Amino acid sequence: MLLHNKSIAIIGGGPGGLTLARLLQNKGVTVKVYERDSSRDVRVQGATLDLHYQSGLKALEAAGLMDAFKENYRPGADKIRILNKDGVIFFDEHGKEPADNFGDEWFRPEIDRAPLRDLLLNSLQPDTVIWDSHIVSLKKVDDAWQIIFKNGTTAIADVIVGADGANSKIRPFVTPVKPFYSGVTILERNIYDAKNNAPKIYKLLQGGKIMAFGDSKTITMSAKGDGSLDFYIGFKAVDGWVKESGTDFKDNIKILEWFKNEYAAWDDSWQELFEYTESYFTPRPLYCMPLNQYWKAQPDITLIGDAAHLMPPYAGEGVNIAMLDALQLSDSLTGNSFTNLKSAIAGYEEEMFKRFAEVGQESLDNTHWMHSQEGLSKIIELFT
Repeated sequence: MLLHNKSIAIIGGGPGGLTLARLLQNKGVTVKVYERDSSRDVRVQGATLDLHYQSGLKALEAAGLMDAFKENYRPGADKIRILNKDGVIFFDEHGKEPADNFGDEWFRPEIDRAPLRDLLLNSLQPDTVIWDSHIVSLKKVDDAWQIIFKNGTTAIADVIVGADGANSKIRPFVTPVKPFYSGVTILERNIYDAKNNAPKIYKLLQGGKIMAFGDSKTITMSAKGDGSLDFYIGFKAVDGWVKESGTDFKDNIKILEWFKNEYAAWDDSWQELFEYTESYFTPRPLYCMPLNQYWKAQPDITLIGDAAHLMPPYAGEGVNIAMLDALQLSDSLTGNSFTNLKSAIAGYEEEMFKRFAEVGQESLDNTHWMHSQEGLSKIIELFT
C-alpha cells in the first residue's frame, strides 16, 4: 500500500476530515486529526444536514457507519415549507408520512451536525483527534512536514490533508488561487429552546425547514433535535459590507433595527427571530472558489471540502461533497490504481476539480436566482 509506514495528518475535524480519518483507519493507516476546538463540546454545531445517496451516504456506507447514522437521523426533518415575505405558505410538505427509503437515490435524510460529528468521532481509535491544535503554519523538514500550532506545540507527518474549511491555513501551500465574492451575505443565528423563545416560528416550523422569499432577500431556517432552531437571512451586499457597515453583530437591538429597515416590507411576524437576546449573529459573506481552478499535484499534501472548493450553501452539497472527497481520496491512497503518492493525489484532485466545476456552478446559480425578484416563483417551480 502507498501509505505503508506513512503518517497522515488531517487538519480540521469537521465531517470531511473525520470521515477521511475513519476510512483510512479502516485500512490500517496511521492518522491523526488536528482540530482547533479545545474539545468536542466547546461550541454549538450548525444546522441540520441532508445527506445524499451518491455522496454523504455513500461515504458513510463505505465507512461502515450506516447503522449509526440510522440511529441518529431525524425522520421528517427534511419536510419543508415555502413562504413569501407576508408569511403566506405557498408549498408545504407536512401532512405526508416521513420517508424511510434508504437505497433510493432521491431520499435525503436529515441529521443534525452535532450527532453526525459525534458518530464520526466515536468511530475513531482513541486519541486520534488532537484538540486545541490551531495551526499556524507548515514547514518542510527533510521529506516530512512539520506542523506548527498556536499553542507552541509541533507535530510531524508524511502527508498533510487540509480539511480546515473556508479559511484554510493549508490551502496556500497547495495553490495561490483565491475565492471571489458571490454578491450575497448571510447573518446566521441559533435560538435555544425555540418552543418558548420563538413560539410562533417554532409552531410554523413543525420540526422541519422553512424557506421564505421576498424583495430579493431570503430567510432560511431548520429545527434541530435539541429543541433549538438555526436560521440565516440572505441579502445582496457589497464585498466588505461586514466591516464597512460598522455594525456590532453582538448588539441584538441594533440588528433588529437593521432588519426592520432592510426588511421593511416583510411581515412583522418575522421579527420574533430577532427578539431573542441570548445568542448573537454571525455574519458570513458568501465566497466561491473559481470554477476552473487547477493546481499541479504534490506527493504529500492535498485538500478536501471547503478548503478545496469553497462555495455558497444554496445547493445543499457542501458537506456531501466533502465526505465524497474523503471517500475518493481514501480510495486513491489505499487502492491499487496508482503506483505512487503523487499520481494517487493527482487522480483524486482531477475528479474533485470536475465535480466542483459542476456543483459550484449550481451553487452560484441558486444563490443568484434565490436572491432575485423571481426567487419565490422559481423555488415553487423547482419543488412542484
